[in-house]
Amino acid sequence: MTEIVVPVLGESVTEAIVANWAVAEGDAVSKDQMLVELETDKVSIEVAAPSDGVLTKIVAEEGAEVEIGAILGTLEAGSGAVKAPADSEKPVPAPAKEETTPASEVKTMPSAARILKQSGTDAESVAGTGKGGRITKGDALEAIKSPAAARDTGPRQERVKMSRLRQTIARRLKEAQNTAAILTTFNEVDMSAIMAARKKYQDLFVKKHGIKLGFMSFFVKACVQALKDIPEVNAEIDGDTLIFKNHYDIGVAVGTDRGLVVPVISDCDTMSMGQIEQAIANMGARARDGKLTMADMSGATFTISNGGVYGSLLSTPILNAPQSGILGMHSIQKRAIVVNDEIVIRPMMYIALSYDHRVVDGKGAVTFLVRVKECLENPDRLLFDL
Repeated sequence: MTEIVVPVLGESVTEAIVANWAVAEGDAVSKDQMLVELETDKVSIEVAAPSDGVLTKIVAEEGAEVEIGAILGTLEAGSGAVKAPADSEKPVPAPAKEETTPASEVKTMPSAARILKQSGTDAESVAGTGKGGRITKGDALEAIKSPAAARDTGPRQERVKMSRLRQTIARRLKEAQNTAAILTTFNEVDMSAIMAARKKYQDLFVKKHGIKLGFMSFFVKACVQALKDIPEVNAEIDGDTLIFKNHYDIGVAVGTDRGLVVPVISDCDTMSMGQIEQAIANMGARARDGKLTMADMSGATFTISNGGVYGSLLSTPILNAPQSGILGMHSIQKRAIVVNDEIVIRPMMYIALSYDHRVVDGKGAVTFLVRVKECLENPDRLLFDL
């Protein structure tokens, strides 16, 4: 008999909540198959079967709080197959009948169950398209896009317990407001040069790197250049001491169905734009699939948040403590601007820098944002480290 225990969850994380059991007692499982999903205040962790066998008992039910090393369940090692009875013991075959899967037995994938729970949708009202009728994440998303008419006559409100991740997001953001002297400065960027570069080199870029050239790699490189020029934006407070970072690990905020997470791209100053695009794509996919680890989200010195993907025109991003700065990107809109005393139409983006005034003075913040603007409007500066 093998005990399934809570694994080490990461630095400073000591407990978790049992979010979802993917199998039931008595189910046969194979090695490395996901058994249960744990939710911490930072990431979700999947606990897999250490060997083939049968899950004989679930000790920690869904919703239970568990600590590192706690027993989640027990597994009887083996193939999981039932021993065939002797000829004299063989039961008389039952008449064949049409195989149907009762609604109460339909399995719901963990990510789908979470979406349905948050939206208040009954899983039995959703048609599963997965193997064996399982409800997939896509099924859940489609169901909440077209809510059943019966929901119109349902309760006017409902109480849903905040996930551990959402509780932590709320606490950390409020702590940032309470402890840092947050100000925001704004500027706007003419995106013509970047859009022209993307159009000119997109095919070659995809051919070489296997991924499209996006906007984010330009912004990462521009921020790294600005951080080198204005080092206090890359610093943090530790008591009565300032810690200046000589490395450039950029956090890229990603929205998921579980909440906002910020995976980190390390040593961006040493990476090519192709490597940055690959890293961002990989981290984004892992974030949406709930595969990020603690290491993936630790150590950022500066953060970039792109509200433009949701249509935001202007915002004041909040600091990701203990960092001293965060850059907000926004949607690109064609606007009339004056160039060489002539009114022209250009694709423009507002950018915002929120900063900790305890560390960064107004002059430094404004200069930082101007440096970012200059690099984005003249991408050649990035090539020559100007």
